[in-house]
Parts: sequence; structure tokens; C-alpha cells
Amino acid sequence: MSEIDELIKQIEELRLNLINTKEGRAYTDPVVVTASQELDEVLNRYQELLMEKAVPTNA
Repeated sequence: MSEIDELIKQIEELRLNLINTKEGRAYTDPVVVTASQELDEVLNRYQELLMEKAVPTNA
């Protein structure tokens, strides 16, 4: 499985975790904020990989 595929799987898992964590809590609840930050980190890495693949590398 490629790194991008692994990140997509992880994004989906973290997204579902955030939805479940948010249930019954405020958006500012520290548990919700932490879950959101974990998702943000993986989304940022995913975006970086997509940008690396889109930009041709001069060797």
C-alpha cells in the first residue's frame, strides 16, 4: 500500500473519531480539539505529498 493510500485510510479513521468525539461536546472541549489537531496533521501530510507529486523534480 502506498503512503498516500495509508494516509487516506488514516484520514478516514481520524475523521470518524472526530465525529464520535464531538458528540455531546463543545467544539472547544480539549478532547475535541486534540482529535481535530490529529486529523489536521495527517491532512497536512497528505496535502504535502500531493503537492510533491504534482511538481516535477529537476534532477
